[in-house]
Amino acid sequence: MSFYQKLKRFTNNAFPEWDRYRELMRVSQPWRDLKHRKWFGFGHDAEKDPGDGGLALFCPACPQPGLNLPADWKVWYDRDTVMRQYVIDGNFTAQHMKMNKPELDVALSDGKGCMVSEGPYQNHLQQSLDSKERSTCSNHRAINAANINKSNLRSTGIGERYMNTDYSICNALGCGSERITKALVIYDVGCQWSVNFWSRVKNSPSLLLPPALEIVPAVGKFHLAAHKLSCFPRYSLNFVKGAGHLDGEILETLWAPFNKISPTARSMTQAHRQEVYNDHMRDSNWKKLVGLGEGFSPRRTSNKCLEEMNQAYEQLTAVLDPDKVSGWELDALRAEADRGEALDIYLLKGDKAPTFHEVQLQLMKNPMTPFRSGGSVAWLAEGISIEDSHQEVKISMKRQRLSARIEKFHSNGQAFFKGLEIDGAFTPQDDPEFCGKEEEGEEEEDWELWGEDDGYWEVPGEEVEELASELMSIWMPSSIGSDKLIELGLIDLLKEERELRIGQANDCLDQLRTDLGTKVMLYQQNFQTANSTREGTRTKKEIQKVVARINKHVRGYQRARQAILRLDPNGDMAEKYQEILPDDLAVSKEVTEENRFGQGTSKLAWFWMMEGEQSQLSLQGGGLMEEFYRINWLKARARRDRWKEEVSLLRCEMLWTFLWFEYHKGMWEKRAPESTEPGKEACAKKQMGLWNDFAKKARLMFQGKLVDCI
Repeated sequence: MSFYQKLKRFTNNAFPEWDRYRELMRVSQPWRDLKHRKWFGFGHDAEKDPGDGGLALFCPACPQPGLNLPADWKVWYDRDTVMRQYVIDGNFTAQHMKMNKPELDVALSDGKGCMVSEGPYQNHLQQSLDSKERSTCSNHRAINAANINKSNLRSTGIGERYMNTDYSICNALGCGSERITKALVIYDVGCQWSVNFWSRVKNSPSLLLPPALEIVPAVGKFHLAAHKLSCFPRYSLNFVKGAGHLDGEILETLWAPFNKISPTARSMTQAHRQEVYNDHMRDSNWKKLVGLGEGFSPRRTSNKCLEEMNQAYEQLTAVLDPDKVSGWELDALRAEADRGEALDIYLLKGDKAPTFHEVQLQLMKNPMTPFRSGGSVAWLAEGISIEDSHQEVKISMKRQRLSARIEKFHSNGQAFFKGLEIDGAFTPQDDPEFCGKEEEGEEEEDWELWGEDDGYWEVPGEEVEELASELMSIWMPSSIGSDKLIELGLIDLLKEERELRIGQANDCLDQLRTDLGTKVMLYQQNFQTANSTREGTRTKKEIQKVVARINKHVRGYQRARQAILRLDPNGDMAEKYQEILPDDLAVSKEVTEENRFGQGTSKLAWFWMMEGEQSQLSLQGGGLMEEFYRINWLKARARRDRWKEEVSLLRCEMLWTFLWFEYHKGMWEKRAPESTEPGKEACAKKQMGLWNDFAKKARLMFQGKLVDCI
């Protein structure tokens, strides 16, 4: 028997079929309001108005001046330790339908719980302009979904339009944070929201903030992976001084149970819906409060992580040049103080390697020499292009086209080889490891790419060669090797192909890195979270297409590398352009999950760390190795600092929790003797005993752990 059915029988057991739902809804609203006022002491302080947030249950572990901080807290704590932490997130399930008769709606505790007062909030929305700012980051769902408009809904959820978010965060920042001058605001789209936040506050009379407040915007660790790489250093919690070790995604875990009541509240009146939501938010906070002692149990884990990260930091520091470390330390301190662009020190720096087309254009600008014929660069580029086309020929029509291109290429090459007979040409072979079956549609080229004017694509009157065109060899300078080219006096041709091959290798590596990142993002954001077999299969096919492109890039790189080594066998190119192994294609989390824990234990594949020409120097001369060590040292330092802050914050939060319980115990101790009615006195003593038990439990659990807090 349900709760409602049981109530009907208690009300009138002779006619239980009568509908009493309207009466239940009517009486539940004042009953809920009276219970909350009683629990928060306003039954005893009847003359006192709860005020904004007066019936909301706040976190005991958060710093609250006048409640759980010592009287001289500014002496004991710096501003980073008492920095308030706020998390913003929208809920598009919490919809609300339009009311038929909104004038009959009656609010009993408007603005006194977790949600703001309706009147001032609506006035703010009418005065504010809905600024649809152009996103400079990823195409976030939070911004797009905020602009959804449905005619039958009064609200599409707990929204994420900037006018909604600004009003909510301004009210939250001004509640119980007197004399706290720093706040950390974590938001899925914090990189976009924070850009014009202060100007919106300045231009709106309804947006008020505490004086001298510094707001540090950040993005939760889960959502940060979907942002552009440039957002990582500026909005990662790993680099926020005083943040400790947190993920910033707590609201995601709270929305799931909260959404169970959203269908019920969807058709309620505005006041009733607000009070129901406040009640469930209060209940959620109460359950966290009851289990708060156990919530501090990860302290041992924090101490262990601090020990491990400190050891890793010290070991890395010991093998580095002290002068370099001193400079990096100054950079880190400056970044913590200035933030913004100063935090870009946590990104890899270096010149971008020249692309194939950039090398081709540069070679074409070189002056002519007696040993260099005009058009040789274009001829070499055409040979490399034909070599790549080998991988895409699947049908007879394209075979004819490619065969014609090869013949024309060899014919044009006679001018550069000056009629010399060349024997023993080398033909590069693709590694079978990277010759998997291409996805259907990947190999199909657009007919328009060939052009209608390409008359050499078909050879009239001739039959198709028995040897498939994709198996025909291409005679390039690299086919005969550097020694033979030098012997024949074709040094300029050797140099030109070598430069073009370097550009080809750079292009393949750049595309390889891009597609490896795409593969991981597809797997993490789509495949792992697929809600159906069909959705998972579709994502799997997309991943297979990306894998096919990855294999194609590797094959292209291998051909370029083989040619480079034949043209420059005694140089340092073998060390610079290394062999790619199948294991190297396992995407490193150092690149795709830069904000994860434990970054210092992984090792990147060599091509992830490859940058431009200036980065290929030794550690003493700067370049790649110094950059690699710099990044790893800065991140090791940041990890150590965040865990050090986490251990310190845990100790402080234990004390603040204990003092919060003591404060509420003291408040009920004052109310008990002032109560003139036996019922109120008994209620006050019951509440006094409740908070006293909480304080005793906290003292027992935190025994010996509060000494270092003050």
